[in-house]
Amino acid sequence: MTATLAPAPPQPRTTWRGSGFGTQVLVLTQRSLRALISDPRMVIFSLLQPLIMLTLFSQIFSSIAKTPGFPAGVDYIDYLMPAILVNTGMQSALQAGVGLVTDMKNGVLARFRSLPIRLGSVLVARSLSDLVRTTIQLLLMTAFAAVIFGFSPAGGVLGVLAALALALLVGWGLGWIFLAVASWLRNAELMQTVGFLAMFPLMFASSAYVPISGLPGWLQAIANVNPLTHAVDAARALALAQPVTGVVGAITASLALAAIGGAFAVKGFRRPL
Repeated sequence: MTATLAPAPPQPRTTWRGSGFGTQVLVLTQRSLRALISDPRMVIFSLLQPLIMLTLFSQIFSSIAKTPGFPAGVDYIDYLMPAILVNTGMQSALQAGVGLVTDMKNGVLARFRSLPIRLGSVLVARSLSDLVRTTIQLLLMTAFAAVIFGFSPAGGVLGVLAALALALLVGWGLGWIFLAVASWLRNAELMQTVGFLAMFPLMFASSAYVPISGLPGWLQAIANVNPLTHAVDAARALALAQPVTGVVGAITASLALAAIGGAFAVKGFRRPL
């Protein structure tokens, strides 16, 4: 007599809901970095603009170091370089928004929407990949300034690294604002126009290139309330080993920008393409 086996009970069907948020961010960040590495032209041209600015400004404005209002005993390159770091972080923030618009237009994000991933992870990955790119950019610029122009501030290596970290934080926080603008505008040309219109007044109506005392009266009033002035002054104080003021304010403002920009970026990003 042959025994018959009872059929196995049906197994409950499970639906795969995708990987965790951290894994999604990691994979998408790696994707963005691979895309950057695969096109060396992007790396080269992203370095050219700040290097050209550093070369021109360090030579054209070097005589400012001889004016009465300039800090005594400070070379102009040591005065200028922290401002270049902060300004480069700002410009990289604009590129984060432009890169997001490019992904929207080339169909990548449409494919992401069909996958079981959180749309917020796409924005975080974009922010992190641009942070890595900016870090490499600033490190190379600092080495270039040290070797070619003799950049050697009183704060030493630790002071320079602290100024670089502050510049990265400022650029990262501002990058979320540009990601928010990009998620709503969705036009690369318009995005770049808005970005440059916002950045150039911030850059030149500040203490970035000359002491505020050397500006016309009406520009002094603008520079004193310009948030970039406070960020540059804080980075400069770190690099020059001067009394540090404004670092906490710059950090707080950057984190606030990231929180506000992130909220609006996610909201705009969820709109249909």
